[in-house]
Amino acid sequence: MEAKALPLSLLKNITDDFSNNNEIGRGGFAVVYKGLLENGAVAVKKLSDMSVTDERRFLGEVVCLMKAKHQNIVRFLGYCSDTQGQWVDYNGKSVMGDVRQRLLCFEYLPNRSLDKYIKDASLQWRKCFQIIKGVCEGLHFLHTKNIVHSDLKPANILLDNDMVPKIADFGISRCFDGKQTHTVTANITGSMGYLAPEVFYGKISFKSDIFSLGVIIIEILTGHKDYPDVKDVRRLHGPRYRLDAHYSSFYFDHSLNLRRYISHN
Repeated sequence: MEAKALPLSLLKNITDDFSNNNEIGRGGFAVVYKGLLENGAVAVKKLSDMSVTDERRFLGEVVCLMKAKHQNIVRFLGYCSDTQGQWVDYNGKSVMGDVRQRLLCFEYLPNRSLDKYIKDASLQWRKCFQIIKGVCEGLHFLHTKNIVHSDLKPANILLDNDMVPKIADFGISRCFDGKQTHTVTANITGSMGYLAPEVFYGKISFKSDIFSLGVIIIEILTGHKDYPDVKDVRRLHGPRYRLDAHYSSFYFDHSLNLRRYISHN
């Protein structure tokens, strides 16, 4: 189903007027609430202060989400763009001002985000592989639609009941036009530890997402996002997933070489 416009009254009602008791997540630009419907739960993302920049971010996120339909991307259900006039005090005078409410509605994923499991020693290799594979497939789909996520990290990868990963939070994503492969900006945004080196110089591209993906894979396998030595990775990986030495050596020799290639390019 296509995402559709939703009335503010509905989103207020299902979140108990955005009650703190229903808050399930918070970021720099928005607060996420759990909303209860008759047939299940949804997640409602309420953007914070709505400046001109925030308005552009909201519109950009909606555009990206409309194009991002994949089993490994969080399902976008609808949006709300509400503006109402309200009397406010300004320099000692009562004036009519616009109060903007911008909200997004998504499927609710009960198993929270990947960062809650990243250091869980009970997470077996098969499940880790399925998570890595799902994130790769979701990111590949985004890139085929000319979408650069720009903030790929475990906290933005949600898990459903079967631990299927779904990429979320497109607040700073960019939709490229045609054959565009990169852009340059003075406004550097993203999460430290997952940003590609070129992003610090303002260059954003599909490769930026691949760098972030490499960090996530290393973090899933080792429990941290540092640049580990091959021997250290094998030591951490072996007891955790009970792989035989031959497979472990083959896998990590190749995956770490790929990670180093990404980091230098």
